[in-house]
Amino acid sequence: MSSERERCNSRHFTWIMKTCFPNPHQTTTICPQPYHPTTTLPITTTTITSLPDDVVLECLCRVPPSSLPSLSLVCRRWARLLHSSHFSDLRRRRSLLHHSVFAVVATDSGFCAASLTDGAWKIALFHPCYDAVALDDFHFLLAHARLASIGPRIFVIGRNAMVRYDTWTSTLSPRSAMNFPRKKFASAVVSGKIYVAGGGSRSTAVEEYDPDSDTWSVVSYAQRRRYGCIGVSVDGLFFIIGGLRIGAAGEGNEFSRATGGADAHAAYASSMDLFDVEARTWLRSRTVPGGGCVVAACAAAGNVYVLTSHAVELSFWKFDARRKSSNHGGGGGFGDWCRIKSPPFPVQVRVDTRMRFSCIGLGDKVVLIQVNGWCVDEMMRSGRSVREGMVLIYDCGSGEWRRGADLPDLFRRAAYVGVEC
Repeated sequence: MSSERERCNSRHFTWIMKTCFPNPHQTTTICPQPYHPTTTLPITTTTITSLPDDVVLECLCRVPPSSLPSLSLVCRRWARLLHSSHFSDLRRRRSLLHHSVFAVVATDSGFCAASLTDGAWKIALFHPCYDAVALDDFHFLLAHARLASIGPRIFVIGRNAMVRYDTWTSTLSPRSAMNFPRKKFASAVVSGKIYVAGGGSRSTAVEEYDPDSDTWSVVSYAQRRRYGCIGVSVDGLFFIIGGLRIGAAGEGNEFSRATGGADAHAAYASSMDLFDVEARTWLRSRTVPGGGCVVAACAAAGNVYVLTSHAVELSFWKFDARRKSSNHGGGGGFGDWCRIKSPPFPVQVRVDTRMRFSCIGLGDKVVLIQVNGWCVDEMMRSGRSVREGMVLIYDCGSGEWRRGADLPDLFRRAAYVGVEC
């Protein structure tokens, strides 16, 4: 985009702000030609504030992305429209959305965020957390938090609390906590609302968060209890993938410790449950091929991408999650699973409790972040863990991987999310 299109100076904003409010001193009348004393017609000045929302949205969606943060400060109505799902949907249809990966971490000094932009990690915010949330509380909040983004806003969802980070205004604000405490749960955004499931032993409730009213509500109950599951969304569906299936025979020590010993029986779940958000119905579950442990998942370009592990072997799978038009809203007609090119790690990676991956969908790209873990070659030499901080990017169109900018040391224990605005 040219620099001229990106330019938006204070004079332009002064005019924009004036047009938001009618002029109380406007008394102009116009006399059409030919003039006749009985045909003088008063003219009411038309301002932006008198236009309907859909017309204003059409105007705002054409503004250069660099000017959107400033426009959100013009008035409350514009802020509401710019943060609405309608604005994001409109820009998405016009291919105007910009995608970034954000990393969020709690340091000894405060809250810190970085974004992967133009091939490099850049510090986006440092906040001492004095007014939004205490630093010790924020460390606890991020320990097992899930991140969800709606437009330019990132919601950090913890076990007993939630914080909203606005990437446009660089501000933090506390939000309402979930009704049921959860740990290592699934979360995803569908049609501008956040959905969570799993991660608890007391209830199978699926909760919905409305950012406009800052409220959580139970919308359904899951078919099975899961712990350590992953959530993604495609085509109006909330996918709950992998984790430990609670209640089956097997090892459940981690879940037992997390829940105080309740329901220790568990087994790895190589499946995904599908919840239709609009219809409030559950579709037939799908089995993840290969029978391995799901270690990461995301959605991109209408597909669900899943990374599975078999000890030292990683496999990468794609599921066509776009529903067929004849079955839309019904039992669900989908494409097939397809094994695709595995991520090109330079050495074999042993997946265990010290290993963690994050998988983020960004438009037609998948960003895979290896946070830490065991490299088999190094382990055989020294027995020590190696933190890679590696970032790999998969192009959904070409089917090829490429190396991205490695994580800075500070963000190797962060939480990650994709942001589009």
